[in-house]
Amino acid sequence: MNLSSSRPWQITINLCLFPFFCQVTPVLAEQLVPSDQFLNSASAGMPSLNQVSSVDQFTDVQPTDWAFQALQSLVERYGCITGYSDSTFRGSRALTRYEFADILNSCLNHVNELMATKVADKLTQEDLITLQKLQQEFAEELTTLQGRVDTLEARTTQIEANQFSTTTKLSGQAIFAVNGGAFEGDRIVSPTGAEITRNDPNITTLYRVVLDLDTSFHGSDRLKIRLDTGSNGSHDNAAGVLEPFFGSVLDFSVKPPSDGNIGVDRLYYTFHPTQDLTVSLGPNIRTTDYVDRNSYAYLSFRDFTTQAFINNFILFPINGPSAGAAIDWKPKATPFSIRAVYATADAENPSNQGQVRGLSTFIPLLYSTNAGDRGLFGDTYQGLVEFEYAPSKILAVRLQYSGGYVLSNHFDVFGVNFEFALSDKLAVFGRYGYGNYSNTTFGDLNPQYWMAGIAFRDLLKPGSLSGIAAGQPFIEGNIGNATQTNFEAFYNLPINDHIRVTPLIQVITNAANQDTNDTIVTGTLRTVFSF
Repeated sequence: MNLSSSRPWQITINLCLFPFFCQVTPVLAEQLVPSDQFLNSASAGMPSLNQVSSVDQFTDVQPTDWAFQALQSLVERYGCITGYSDSTFRGSRALTRYEFADILNSCLNHVNELMATKVADKLTQEDLITLQKLQQEFAEELTTLQGRVDTLEARTTQIEANQFSTTTKLSGQAIFAVNGGAFEGDRIVSPTGAEITRNDPNITTLYRVVLDLDTSFHGSDRLKIRLDTGSNGSHDNAAGVLEPFFGSVLDFSVKPPSDGNIGVDRLYYTFHPTQDLTVSLGPNIRTTDYVDRNSYAYLSFRDFTTQAFINNFILFPINGPSAGAAIDWKPKATPFSIRAVYATADAENPSNQGQVRGLSTFIPLLYSTNAGDRGLFGDTYQGLVEFEYAPSKILAVRLQYSGGYVLSNHFDVFGVNFEFALSDKLAVFGRYGYGNYSNTTFGDLNPQYWMAGIAFRDLLKPGSLSGIAAGQPFIEGNIGNATQTNFEAFYNLPINDHIRVTPLIQVITNAANQDTNDTIVTGTLRTVFSF
């Protein structure tokens, strides 16, 4: 019989010679597309299919569906059914001859396995005769599939022969940006009243390049080595020059070494002692990599770039290079997660001399001396604990505590981080912090922090992300005579899967907590290349 010219009921009768097809082929037959359409579908490329071992793996198949028992038999008895990579079966979708041939090929392979393992008594003589007829009917499609498999095997062999490493994956990112800004008034002063500048900064170009080497030794572990370089750090953008203390700088500009020097930016090892527990440790980590995440304000190459909007500003007195460890525990079948981090700054320094690396920009303002011991168990360290409640992708609330010593002086900070999706395309988010920093130049301080915003997905173009946020990074009456307020708006436009262009604007009022500082406005055009 020529299957391509048959009516659906003819196909059903023919396939019903085979008992396990008889249950579901009415559905398949009704959805087989004409020959001219399935040839076009084949040339366009088939969707990604995955083998399943249980019908429960399909998220769109319910026990109440009329074909549920038939699917269950095909999956669990014969292993003949494949699903899509997103765990769906898509039972109402049209079926091409090539896809039917793929299912038939799975059945043939499974039958061969049964016969080879001497459990062919599960098959009847009628099954084998019908299988032979089906194999003859779909000989052309099966040959095509085998050719594709051979081609894929050849390409895989070629890739393995020329790949970077059998255990290491290389990925990277490059950020190009143009930035400029200006301020009203005659000059800009610091929180202590010292003059910073009387002139608007020049328009600049800035860049950051990152190469990640991720190595796995047994599949579930990872050794991370990140190499990066960048332009002139906080001095290559207007906000970093005009307001260098309270987190107005472009976050991605201060992450790499400055002036084009290539350095190691991350070095740590991650493993899983149990299925729901992740442990990371290393001599070069970042505290902000493990806690205080947010789906809408966390990655400065993707969303906001104002540093005080990327993380809770007062929660991380140590936010640069540090040594330490982190754990992330996500108990199964619960909406809860617990994370903890311990980090110490300047851990590689055997002496007590020199500038302590890895401190936030407000710490030199609070403490004018580099007191305390250095090294792994020195006097500048930080412990963080975060408790997260996330019952769904719509809502997440994170409660946080951070404590330790900075240059031999104690601190404690409490924080909260939330996000709530009002719809698939609209969400609100925010952070709050309250802290205690003792023995500062200004006395014992209790700074507060907040930020809040709204995010839009797929605005004007699918895949885009945009947002507007406002915040006050360091609310403290003992520093300055006002409270600095930051604003930012951005629109992240995807050009393709590897290139994204983002225009953004920053506005800063009462910079450095000084009311004599008039409004600062900066603009940036950020382009990110991922590979």
